[in-house]
Amino acid sequence: MNLKFLYIFLLLLIANSFAQTSDKIFVQTDEFVKPVPAYTREGSLYFSLKDFAEALNINYYYNNQNGKLELKFDDYIFKVTAKNPYLVIIDRNSGQQWIFQLPTSSYLLKGKMFVPLKYTIQPLQKAYGKEIIFAQNNKLVIGGNIENRGEWFTRPEKEYTTTKFNINGITVSEKANGTLIRVHSNKKIPSYFSSFKDGVLTIIFRQVNADISKTNRSRVSGLIKKIETRNIGPDTEFKFIVGEEYSTNDVMNVQGSNDVIITIHNKIFTKNENEQKTREKWNFDVIVIDAGHGGKDPGAIGLGKVKEKDINLGIALKLGKLIEKNMKDVKVVYTRRTDKFVDLYKRGKIANEHDGKLFISIHCNSTKKKPNGANGIEVYLLRPGRTQEAIAIAERENSVIEYEDNPERYEKLTDENFILVSMAHSAFMKYSERFADLLNDQFRVKTKLKARGVKQAGFYVLVGASMPSVLIETGFISNKNDVKYLKSSAGQQQLAEAIFDAIVSYREYYLKEMEAEL
Repeated sequence: MNLKFLYIFLLLLIANSFAQTSDKIFVQTDEFVKPVPAYTREGSLYFSLKDFAEALNINYYYNNQNGKLELKFDDYIFKVTAKNPYLVIIDRNSGQQWIFQLPTSSYLLKGKMFVPLKYTIQPLQKAYGKEIIFAQNNKLVIGGNIENRGEWFTRPEKEYTTTKFNINGITVSEKANGTLIRVHSNKKIPSYFSSFKDGVLTIIFRQVNADISKTNRSRVSGLIKKIETRNIGPDTEFKFIVGEEYSTNDVMNVQGSNDVIITIHNKIFTKNENEQKTREKWNFDVIVIDAGHGGKDPGAIGLGKVKEKDINLGIALKLGKLIEKNMKDVKVVYTRRTDKFVDLYKRGKIANEHDGKLFISIHCNSTKKKPNGANGIEVYLLRPGRTQEAIAIAERENSVIEYEDNPERYEKLTDENFILVSMAHSAFMKYSERFADLLNDQFRVKTKLKARGVKQAGFYVLVGASMPSVLIETGFISNKNDVKYLKSSAGQQQLAEAIFDAIVSYREYYLKEMEAEL
């Protein structure tokens, strides 16, 4: 059905006084009329969001046990939790979140999620991208496309402001490679903006205000010299005055909490008294190639029962041959050269023991539904995932631990501990990011697959490698065109050549950076 010409009428068959406690509304389009359960609670009309989605063929995920419902639109995910007054909208591309507080909660009734009609319309239409108007005769009319939704999301919504102060303190922790600041908030911070200039890192948190008396710091030891905070309208501005050793920063939400973690990183390479020893340490002489999965772990199973582990190994071996042939001064280390199983933690250990200077983990993507239209190559960096898609991919790749003898070893790599691990990797992040960008460029111009860009997720295999590292999802073996390309020798060779060309460009960049640092 063409959504451009979609008109939906929710015919409210309820008395004008809304005196009834339960009833139905109807979703009417130019093709059908379908009922949606509704009921009245304390004078407000609620409707079943799950039935609403089903009536319009909107993809959704519903967990009845946890009382969570997600509507999956083209650009946004719309999340609701039962007995909770918040609606959450997530940008499917960037992972950015916006949180809206309702004056009343959603409810579970007979296994269905009901939301208040009056207060859900505006957030719902923004996520959907269609105008929803409450018209006469108790109709909800869905009309044309909404333009500039991004601008709407950045505008402060006064009706959602709940308390005077949302940020009520910070905790500062000094680490060997930088500083970690935990921002304590009683409200989910929907978005932020950061910039760095003249020794001052500025971070603005949207739609939250801070208790300034509990967030300012006149003296801070280590990398940060001073922290200044002020409220600007509905937002809060943090200014971190930092020393010369500042390199990068990152801002991450804490899973299961409203708090936010800010990591401010030191520079990795400093002048050494023994310059020759330092130069030898960072000489670009070892590349570690990791063919994902293997042995008893087949990885994803694609169309035609093709196994991810076989494609990964094929590309890895072809890439290794290119390096060995064209970079005589570079040693190639494989985490596996045959169809054998290797624990995730051992892959990073192998890389470290050989003093690797670049770690490349090769994988294939897949979807649960096969065949599927999702296609293309993605390059990932090690950071906690910021999109549902990235989190799902990391969970799938990390599930290899079920084949290991001691999967409990990974239990500590969750929540804030994983953020600390990511912070340790921040020393290599600018190099990882540079290599990832070069890879994406090469995939775009030298392969037949779509280059889907650089993303981030929490892959366990990257945790142990103390060096610049990336994970490549070379294509979707759940897609008929991608899998045909990936399982062919010619396709694997083309991918290996694209990766090799990115390595050549990266090596030039790396050596120039080392010369500047030394």
